[in-house]
Amino acid sequence: MKFKIDTKEKIVVFCPEEPALDANLSADLISTLDSLPELETRNLILDLTLVEKNDLAGMQAILTVYQNMYDKGRSCALTCVNSALTKELKAEGGDMLNIAPTMAEAIDLVMMEELERELLNGLD
Repeated sequence: MKFKIDTKEKIVVFCPEEPALDANLSADLISTLDSLPELETRNLILDLTLVEKNDLAGMQAILTVYQNMYDKGRSCALTCVNSALTKELKAEGGDMLNIAPTMAEAIDLVMMEELERELLNGLD
């Protein structure tokens, strides 16, 4: 799988450079993101700008990656998602998903959740 990665202080922006996220690439997406050492201490923004098509396996891979981040106590947001995939993700993932139309909004979402975690941990 070809991708671009941009590592910031508290965020990793991962952008698949594939036009289709299908069964052939879904396992690769999960394993690539699970093995990124940068994600052990950072939140994830999945930039889907270049993804034009997907199938059920691709959508499930996105949802798996998303849930894995929260299972690790991190945040995740999806951005630049085409309207067809947005509709499918909302139907499958419901209100739990952070889907932002722009990168700036995706960054705001994960940073707000990061701040919320920091504040809650400070109260313990």
